[in-house]
Amino acid sequence: MAASSRAQVLDLYRAMLRESKHFSAYNYRTYAVRRIRDAFRENKNVKDPVEIQTLVNKAKRDLGIIRRQVHIGQLYSTNKLIIENQEKPKT
Repeated sequence: MAASSRAQVLDLYRAMLRESKHFSAYNYRTYAVRRIRDAFRENKNVKDPVEIQTLVNKAKRDLGIIRRQVHIGQLYSTNKLIIENQEKPKT
């Protein structure tokens, strides 16, 4: 993989993780982070430049979907789950 495409893939990976952490719903947030990590790990050994570009284009589309879903989720937010409201023990 060329240095520029590697940098592009890493930037895309970081952007997808950063954006998915804005989901207001805990379940969506954890699912999105897990799914992004799994997808990138699954394709980390791809060497064909054409296939890499296809995967990058798909990831860009998915990033757009994540951004739209985050925005929609913020419009219709719900109360936090119990697991999200836990306080850290004081030491």
